[in-house]
Amino acid sequence: MLFLKIPPKFSVTSFDNTLIKPVQMFKARQILNEMPSSIDPVTWLDAVLETDPGRIFIETPDGKTYTYRDLADISGRIASALAWRSVVAGDRVVAQVDKSPEAFMLSVACLRLGAVFVPLNPAHMIPELEYFLGDAEPRMVIVRPQDRETLAPIAHKLGVAYVETLGGGSEGSLMELAQARSNTDFPRFAGGPDEPTTLLYTSGTTGRSKGAMITRRNLASNAAALVKAWRFTQADVLLHALPIFHVHGLFIACNTVLAAGARMLFLAQFDADEVMRLMPRATVMMGVPTFYTRLLQHPNLTRKATAHMRLFVSGSAPLLAETHSQFEVKTGHCILERYAMTETLVNTSNPYEGKRLAGTVGFAVPGVEIRVVDPETGKRLSEPEAVGVLEVRGPNVFKGYWRNPEKTAAEFRPDGFFITGDVGKIDENGYVHIVGRAKDMIITGGYNVYPKEVEAEIDALPGVVESAVIGVPHPDFGEGVTAVVTKAKGAAIDERQVLKALDGRLANYKHPKRVLFVDDLPRNVMGKVQKNVLRETYSKLYEQRNSLK
Repeated sequence: MLFLKIPPKFSVTSFDNTLIKPVQMFKARQILNEMPSSIDPVTWLDAVLETDPGRIFIETPDGKTYTYRDLADISGRIASALAWRSVVAGDRVVAQVDKSPEAFMLSVACLRLGAVFVPLNPAHMIPELEYFLGDAEPRMVIVRPQDRETLAPIAHKLGVAYVETLGGGSEGSLMELAQARSNTDFPRFAGGPDEPTTLLYTSGTTGRSKGAMITRRNLASNAAALVKAWRFTQADVLLHALPIFHVHGLFIACNTVLAAGARMLFLAQFDADEVMRLMPRATVMMGVPTFYTRLLQHPNLTRKATAHMRLFVSGSAPLLAETHSQFEVKTGHCILERYAMTETLVNTSNPYEGKRLAGTVGFAVPGVEIRVVDPETGKRLSEPEAVGVLEVRGPNVFKGYWRNPEKTAAEFRPDGFFITGDVGKIDENGYVHIVGRAKDMIITGGYNVYPKEVEAEIDALPGVVESAVIGVPHPDFGEGVTAVVTKAKGAAIDERQVLKALDGRLANYKHPKRVLFVDDLPRNVMGKVQKNVLRETYSKLYEQRNSLK
């Protein structure tokens, strides 16, 4: 059974009523714009955990299983352990740990206790971690056992009260403490639906990362919307190979499964061989474009191997039309691409029933409104194909940026629409197209890279005059981080030296795939570097030599 109450009637939420065509032409769009099913933002998780507790929720590749009862018990013990360490509702709990069922249960424990969960990529280096700890001011930091000796002094110096450890399974001081809490009672969260549950760090092309405050209302509404839009039921088994330190793997994937009472095959990381081995036991897969480009190279990816699958979903980065086409040819499945942000979770989706158009991200999901505005005036552009900045409004939109009211105010319109910074259009049939970004953020392999951060590190190197970091189309990663550098006269610095210098300073996914040297960077009359010119110049830098078969 679904843990959702389906209302007997629904109304259509349209991003522009003037675009509505005859019903027969818009069946898919109407389905996606039904009002979302009702999930109480505060109590829905407890209701899920208390229903049908014997059902399996997570299974690992080695065959270990966790039921919904296990999820309730273990997350309850972890919540009790946090409370025993004096963590209370509103306190931040930072986790820089490897993916595991217990790591996910930690996020659930924070949700049940009312603590604010702050997941961090394990690839972040110490200078990055210092910033996050200083900004979030957590009560507790949880790290991998092998990192405790190095990170504990830094955390304590920044005022963190407790540093605990969590390994790839049940090992670590946190789980020992949780196990000692033999009863699973814990102080139940008593706050409202708009209290923050999570800080997810993100940023634009300038300044430091900002913590987006995700609320209970955001999580519950988006879970309900996706269960309906993607037709999830208890019969579904999600092949989960995503990381769980960002919105895609942690919320879009896991919460949709939770809300439907479904189950997950929980992989520590993406491995094409392992994915193909487990795929016969799955019905749905969510991934980033890189997953699909690598699966296309796997000899076992055939129509027969994927015949039982119900749905393949792609997000976090643009899916190349070529990948979309090749996957359909090889498997008979049309990948469903959707559009999400850290600040909003899923905004739009190609239809489950209806045509999934390559290069588009479909229609607004249930309960969400989307519009196109003029970037200069903020005036709504209602005519089809008009290109402007996309803005969204709905219960999925975050509360604001952590301790940054000025930035929060700047990113919202007076009528509550959030300014995404993405440039797009809505075609005459209502499909949303992302055509670029107002800012220069790069999405590589599903991860966000902010050019200014990489440029600052490169510009500090001896012999470098200036750098411009851009995203260039890449057949595997969606976009390849690329640095274009000018160097001082006579300087001997080369590509290898630049890349080596970034080791230990930036997470590996932020490292440029290539470092190119030029005499001068192109500039406009105001002296600003024209990154659009650089992107055009190097647009074929990573062009695939041999088409995937």
